[in-house]
Amino acid sequence: MKTIDILSVGELLIDFIGHEENASINSTNNYQRFLGGSPTNVAVNASRLSLRSMLVAACGKDGLGDFAVEKLKENKVDVSGLKQIDNEPTSVILVSKTTETPDFVSFRQTDFQITEDQLTDNVLSSSSVFHTTCFALSKNPSRQTILNRAKKAKALGLELSIDLNYSEKIWPNREEAHRVIKEYMSNAPLLKLSNDDCERLFAEKKSETYIFDFFHNLGAKTICLTKGDQGVVVSDLEKGLITQHALKIEKVKDATGAGDAFWTGFLFAQINNYSLENCIKIAQKLAAIKLQSVGQLPKDVDILAEILA
Repeated sequence: MKTIDILSVGELLIDFIGHEENASINSTNNYQRFLGGSPTNVAVNASRLSLRSMLVAACGKDGLGDFAVEKLKENKVDVSGLKQIDNEPTSVILVSKTTETPDFVSFRQTDFQITEDQLTDNVLSSSSVFHTTCFALSKNPSRQTILNRAKKAKALGLELSIDLNYSEKIWPNREEAHRVIKEYMSNAPLLKLSNDDCERLFAEKKSETYIFDFFHNLGAKTICLTKGDQGVVVSDLEKGLITQHALKIEKVKDATGAGDAFWTGFLFAQINNYSLENCIKIAQKLAAIKLQSVGQLPKDVDILAEILA
């Protein structure tokens, strides 16, 4: 019996997002606190879409960790796989408020301390989708935990997923990153990445053909390449290439978390057996809602009705 739609594994962070629009970190004076971290955002977004989500993560047993747990519970995310660690602070990231790719400075202490006891066989067998990120794979013990349990998840028949949110600030050893990514990709996951992710990972711009061939050869069956205001291109081993234009948005308030919203929408549609074209449309609609809000998805919007309209 599947009781978890999306098992989201990886970084739990506290985002301090700047108040000043399109200001760099060094010129930002004031910040507002939000629950953050890509897998955390996916878990919360999924719950907002009436999916059953569980977050497996680590944070400090401190005020910020308590804040995170409170917010997760408010959003009906299963936190039974969340570990709070004594005498170590919750990881924090300062983020610029921008309409494009945000600048950030990270202070990592506990987010990477995920261990295998948090991902039991029972948790895996109860789940439909196993989702993680490049960020989560960047440091041990989380890296080895995720690699080991992803193989088990694949053996149990779960759909695997990864957001390739690579940054050299988080993972400066690109050669190591490529090795670890290759190992995870051998599980044939659904893959989400952006043009910015690719440029950072390869340390140069690559063509779409190169990107798709590279990751299909590593094992990805479906690849979503998000291109900001240039739309989305999906390469699927069965369906081929599908291109969709970006949705028009009157006022972009904050781009932080937009990729997580996109991917949550895509996974939601996959779980509900929508066509690939409709998966992309639903993903874009959810990302558009997020782009018009600072922090999490807005509370005063029926987001499920909006994306299915």
